[in-house]
Amino acid sequence: MAEGVHRLDVAHVNCYLVVRPDGMTLVDAGLPGTWGALREVLGHLRATPADIDAVVLTHGHFDHVGIARRLQRAHETPVHVHARDRRLARHPYLYRPERDRPPYLARYPKALPVLGDMVLRGALGVRGVTARASLANGHPLDVPGSPVPLWTPGHTDGHCALLFDDIGILFSGDAIVTLDPYTAETGPRLVANAATADSRAALASLDALAQVEAPLMLPGHGEPWRDGVRAAARLARAAGAR
Repeated sequence: MAEGVHRLDVAHVNCYLVVRPDGMTLVDAGLPGTWGALREVLGHLRATPADIDAVVLTHGHFDHVGIARRLQRAHETPVHVHARDRRLARHPYLYRPERDRPPYLARYPKALPVLGDMVLRGALGVRGVTARASLANGHPLDVPGSPVPLWTPGHTDGHCALLFDDIGILFSGDAIVTLDPYTAETGPRLVANAATADSRAALASLDALAQVEAPLMLPGHGEPWRDGVRAAARLARAAGAR
């Protein structure tokens, strides 16, 4: 994605290994099936999972928590999240979206293979993790790369995008995605109401992202967006809530 930034794309779920001079940070923890991809990337770097200094979660949904517990248990890797998502990270299936999912599957049948791939990679068997409530809006986090959390509630109450300002990258999590797993629609947008807690808050959070000047946005689902975060926020607002 950029020098020292490695994308792990497993079953349409992205997480990112960020290698900086002061160590390695894993942004989000994907699905259980992400473990093999992580080992492959680390092997290429002549490193092991024990060399990861921190896991930072953009939010606590099951498809972003997948291997966090494994890293924590095996290697005592610190896991960080916003305080409002700490409970969700422990219980990553206990949340109520705005709308029920079955109507989406009927309305958007192209999403069925996407969701099916996620199930095959362990989406139904994620175990939660006890994370540190370390993310505070606008305050650099004391992990390699010193990302600045941008509190962007809506998708979840404690969702945070992560700005690595020195390398010009915003990790948007699910505040803006370029693939919605519940509709299979592409391009910058919000995640469907079938997995979003409060779409009005999610739309309002785009205001904060529209101020970010980073040229590269790396989302939780979908392809990288290289035309600037401001443009992504504008297009996501135009797409609206689904």
